[in-house]
Amino acid sequence: MPAKIERKKPKGAAPKQSGVPQVASDKKPLFGGGVSAKKLTQFTTQLSILQSAGITIVRSLRICEGQLRPGPLKTVVGSVADDVEGGASLSEAFAKYPHVFDRLYVNMVRAGEKGGILDEILSRLADFAEKTEKIKAKIKEALAYPVAVLTFALGVLTFIMLVIVPRFEEIFKQFGQELPAITQMLIDFSRFMATRWYVVFGVPILLFLLYKYLLRNQKFLYAVDGIKLKVPIAGNLIEKTIIARFSRTLGTLLSSGVPILEALDIVAASIPNSVLAGAVGDVRASVREGETMAAPLLESRIFDDMVVNMIDVGEATGSLDQMLLKIADTYEDEVDVQVGTLFKLLEPILLLLLAGIVGFIVIALFLPILKVMDNFSK
Repeated sequence: MPAKIERKKPKGAAPKQSGVPQVASDKKPLFGGGVSAKKLTQFTTQLSILQSAGITIVRSLRICEGQLRPGPLKTVVGSVADDVEGGASLSEAFAKYPHVFDRLYVNMVRAGEKGGILDEILSRLADFAEKTEKIKAKIKEALAYPVAVLTFALGVLTFIMLVIVPRFEEIFKQFGQELPAITQMLIDFSRFMATRWYVVFGVPILLFLLYKYLLRNQKFLYAVDGIKLKVPIAGNLIEKTIIARFSRTLGTLLSSGVPILEALDIVAASIPNSVLAGAVGDVRASVREGETMAAPLLESRIFDDMVVNMIDVGEATGSLDQMLLKIADTYEDEVDVQVGTLFKLLEPILLLLLAGIVGFIVIALFLPILKVMDNFSK
């Protein structure tokens, strides 16, 4: 049975816009790019509660507008209420503001309008956003300590190299002896930092800007994303995080009544890794030809056997959305455990690294003094 039929467009005709804005970049957040995800989640939850209470959509939007503090979201919600009051559907009104409501949000709302379950769809969107933010918050919380330690250590080492080492250099000149190799190397690096500080700090910045520029090239981006997946430990963590996101997003869309081809389009645009996004594109092509999702997922060698088999069973039993949400739950739990373990191991590794650097500096600075004291004792 055909899932969708469209009139054939004459050659040279401009493609008709569907009314749903395309995401500007694959790296864009799922929704809420123009406002904080927390505010958008609160707005979605309030709108869902008001709709489930039987209040009209225009009045619900006006109530939400009154609850919001002055800002971008309040302005957008007011404009959406005006559009809906003027005869537009809620999804059409949301689609006018892609910087706040992206394709995932708009399509789910459209599906809720068609199925008469808008309150339920809004509730699912709020739950989806909350789970996504929880994962981000846990990763940020785990990164806070290592970033703070590295920042403090960099500041201390810079102070030592620019202030302490030059003073020791003046003392060493009074000895009139040849300095040990490691001491001379430390002094040379200190002079380089003092006289060529713009190179020390400028080169990393230039390399970073060059890297960001090269990421615009699709081949370079694909190669970098492939390397990320092969990095020990971190690559596995990235892969599991993206698989959880893929499963959660696709499962939520399908359970909301969004057609599978359209849902796969949205999911591919939301995946921040071009290798995995390409695998989802292959899945879409397979489904479009009337085949299953499981085969191309298995061929990609990215999705493991458990994911492929659960999706295969879901397709066979007609419960694909439920299977995808179960996969998402499983992988999100694994990511939580793996992130916690990884950063617990990272803390002692950082301390050992810093201890090694400080130890090297101390030995390099005090070795000439010990050598002079040894000569005096003879």
